[in-house]
Amino acid sequence: MDWTHRLRLRHLQVLLSLADTGNLSQSAVALNTTQPALSKWLKELEEDLGLPLFERHARGLRPTSYGEAMIEHARRIEAQLDTARDDMHALREGGSGLVSIGTSGVAAADTVPLAVSRLLERMPRAHVRLVESTMDQLLPKLSRGELDIVVGRSGQQYDDPLLQVEALYTEPINFVSRPHHPLTEKAALGWEDVLAYSWIVWPQGTPVRIAMEIALAAAGHALPTHCVESNSSLLNLTLLNNTDLVGVASHRAALRFEKLNAIRILPMQLEGFGSVSMYWLAENENRVAVAMALEALRAYADQASVAWQANLNM
Repeated sequence: MDWTHRLRLRHLQVLLSLADTGNLSQSAVALNTTQPALSKWLKELEEDLGLPLFERHARGLRPTSYGEAMIEHARRIEAQLDTARDDMHALREGGSGLVSIGTSGVAAADTVPLAVSRLLERMPRAHVRLVESTMDQLLPKLSRGELDIVVGRSGQQYDDPLLQVEALYTEPINFVSRPHHPLTEKAALGWEDVLAYSWIVWPQGTPVRIAMEIALAAAGHALPTHCVESNSSLLNLTLLNNTDLVGVASHRAALRFEKLNAIRILPMQLEGFGSVSMYWLAENENRVAVAMALEALRAYADQASVAWQANLNM
């Protein structure tokens, strides 16, 4: 008999627990069973598969490459079941289903919250989950089914053939500072002006950081050595508001925070541009809340692009 016919949800819980603890005794306690029972089940599963899932060491269990692959499948299945449970709960309560959206800092300030507001206008009882993190953390969650959509910088390299990608917009990069910063009093700025202050910068490898480094190199300058490096929009805002640091930000996020009087856009624009995309799995498109969220993101991006172009032509 195919081993999958004997596999139960309980077995997936066991496998994931062993992956987390690396210890039969700890997993037995957590799962309210005995160590011999877990050991027997693991031995039988490995015999069915014909592959070793864990290496036995003095300090416990360590997944083999086969075990890592099986654990990844188990995580996907568990995430899909969690989504199904929560989706059904939302529908049972009279809602319109569940959609989980992950966003990186670049889209968290503007694109995602405003697209969600548009979604809620059309689906007031939708259950929306928002998670902010970095793209290297969000895309694996998307692949495992823990998220439905991820919005962030374009050009992210992630090896999943099922991943769908769609560019939403391209925008310039701005220098920013706190309101009433000495640089805000000048009508125009040059490199010597911004280089006179310490900077807060995004981490190496991020598109905004790359655009900034390219612009610096083209102007014959190097990144100041006395920089603060951060990937947190909230932390950056707090630092900018309480110091004379100069920062860089995507145009839409900069405009949004300037309207809130949190920062000022300085009269010097970097030559580079950044692009934002949304990522999702095609298999989720048939869920109403997910499909509507994708449409809301497209609609907001289109509307904002028209407004930005009109602003340029003024």
